[in-house]
Amino acid sequence: MTTHLATERSGRRGRSARNPVGHAGYVFVSGYVLLLFAFGVLPTCYAVWLALSNSRNQLVGLGNFTRTFTDYRFGPAFLHIGLYLVVWLASLMILVVLLSLMLHGRMRRTSTSLRFLFYLPGALAGVASVLLFLILLDPAASPVGWLLKSFGWNTRAQVNAPGHLPVLFTVIAFWTGAGGWIVVMYGALNSIPDEVLEAARIDGASTLQIALRIQIPMITKWIAYMLILAFAAGTQLFVEPQLVSLASWGMIPDSWSPNQLSYQYAFQAGDFNGAAALSVDLLTLGLACAALVVFRTGLFDRDEG
Repeated sequence: MTTHLATERSGRRGRSARNPVGHAGYVFVSGYVLLLFAFGVLPTCYAVWLALSNSRNQLVGLGNFTRTFTDYRFGPAFLHIGLYLVVWLASLMILVVLLSLMLHGRMRRTSTSLRFLFYLPGALAGVASVLLFLILLDPAASPVGWLLKSFGWNTRAQVNAPGHLPVLFTVIAFWTGAGGWIVVMYGALNSIPDEVLEAARIDGASTLQIALRIQIPMITKWIAYMLILAFAAGTQLFVEPQLVSLASWGMIPDSWSPNQLSYQYAFQAGDFNGAAALSVDLLTLGLACAALVVFRTGLFDRDEG
């Protein structure tokens, strides 16, 4: 009996030593959980309800999804956003990883200043960045107008041609968002033990081999995390095409992206149920792609230490 009590007390002391703050963690997380339900889960449930019902709160099943799917603007809007995502995610993954490796390797002495410069554009609001690029991409007013004219683009209309938009929006998104991811990837690279890199160098591995066989595989989960969030943000593209559409005097349709089309349904036609159906389409697409990335990369798998 005495031995049992001593063992129990020792176990309690061990648990207390491992978790000295008790339930304080739950208290800190509770605020986020409440906000998540208030501004995440509940609005999502309401959007799903709107998508499955009509203006009289009667269930219509997939009627709103079918109606929006057959809209002549549906296909082009999702095709536009698909092309943009391909260009945006490919450039983000390649350039961010490349720049992070360069900062972590040969440019360590100046990496602090360069990381700050990369991150600085992200401090600008999205609208301000788009307005800045509307000026930069106008050959008549841009300080780099000579460069635009060298491509044969002498007017804003030529620069903002529909075929150029996925690349233009990628440039704007990279300018505003890539700096933060470079900082994140640099921190992930710092988590790789120096002993591992030094051992590879002693074995004769080149810088390229170290990057391809050691560094990139060891930060794969961070790259996957970046792709998931960048994909989710990319599907929500609205400000950039909306302002470019206004600046081009209607040359670009005001339903270029699914978010713009949803805006047309909600605030031009007063069809909130159709707008909710488009929102649920984007949510489903984002969740499906995120699940694919998570399961293919093992994002949430625990590292066995």
